[in-house]
Amino acid sequence: MATQESGQQESGQQQPGTSRGRRAVLGAAILGAGTAVVGLPGVARADERHGGGHGGHGGYKDLPVPTIVAHRGTSGYRPEHTLGSYQLALDMGAHVIEQDVVPTKDGHLVCRHENDITATTDVSAHPEFASRKTTKSVDGVSLTGWFTEDFTLAELKTLRAKERIPGTRQHNTLYDGRWDVPTLEEVLKWADKQGRRRGRPVWLHIETKHPTYFRKLGLGLEEPLAKLLRRYGRHKKNSANFLQSFEPSSIQRLAKLVSAPRVVLLSSANSRPWDFVEAGDPRTVADLIKPAGLTWMAGYAQGIGPTLDLVIPKKPDGSLGTPTTLVKDAHAAGLILHPYTMRNENTFLPTNFRKGTDPNAYGDAFGAFKAYFETGIDGLFSDNCDTALLAREDFVNG
Repeated sequence: MATQESGQQESGQQQPGTSRGRRAVLGAAILGAGTAVVGLPGVARADERHGGGHGGHGGYKDLPVPTIVAHRGTSGYRPEHTLGSYQLALDMGAHVIEQDVVPTKDGHLVCRHENDITATTDVSAHPEFASRKTTKSVDGVSLTGWFTEDFTLAELKTLRAKERIPGTRQHNTLYDGRWDVPTLEEVLKWADKQGRRRGRPVWLHIETKHPTYFRKLGLGLEEPLAKLLRRYGRHKKNSANFLQSFEPSSIQRLAKLVSAPRVVLLSSANSRPWDFVEAGDPRTVADLIKPAGLTWMAGYAQGIGPTLDLVIPKKPDGSLGTPTTLVKDAHAAGLILHPYTMRNENTFLPTNFRKGTDPNAYGDAFGAFKAYFETGIDGLFSDNCDTALLAREDFVNG
């Protein structure tokens, strides 16, 4: 859910204030309402603002800084983790597009934020799968619903994706049923095709979800992921994808299998990665973001993806407080930071950037982006990558 980037501007970047960069972001604004416009003539994409430096040759240090990562695709405008959501993110000019992977019963990796597919598919409307509804404990949390590991890929492909939070994003329900649940291999093929069309690699950010849980079920994620990456030439040091996980041991395992850049995701300060819980490791995220913890992670990862509250904590009233030293400390350890997640709606914004009383209305997202960019982060995950690109342009040219 997070990603990263070089902490300094690279030599291939477009310099602030150029008209070419401005045109690129105006192009993103044209797409801002979520309209799917593929290959719009005359609109410069974000990669063109930086001489085409979308990485994949020099690696992640060639990506624009700050990097805009499309969180689950354009999940602010389309049902998350669908090819439609990924395509719109690419058309808007996102620098990197995120995938979360979970397994099917027969070992295929599919793109879902969670293995619980109750809220993101129409499975509840399929009477033939009514008996599959069950209650499970996933990373210590009791969940009741339907789970990918109880379906073969063929069965899962009979389902259709839908909007996860329809109460907040009612407009996204227009696209309910339009796309199925994609396999990671389908996404890799799509990225290769789109990369050939555009003449540059399409950057991905692939997260292993609940890896310890699935390994206990005999459905380990890292080995099939590494196999797919090798098959599509995305396993190398300079490959156009990041690998990420909330479990450090998953990143350590991947480091032994492939050379692609890796990121440790970090939740709230008082939380513990689930693999730590299982192994009896007493360390919390608060320990990992200390200099010693950051140095430890830098031994097998290139970046961290902290929750935004680890960068700027909130005050008791929900407004932004004083930035921590995490950015400085992580950079000192040689790690890049792409925190998560910015969303445009009031309900997700710090209270001092909300507008009006409607929780689902857009607030001052640009103001919030500016506050986060000013901390020196190397990039940011966003559900609304068109807004993020405009905010980035304001920051770079400001």
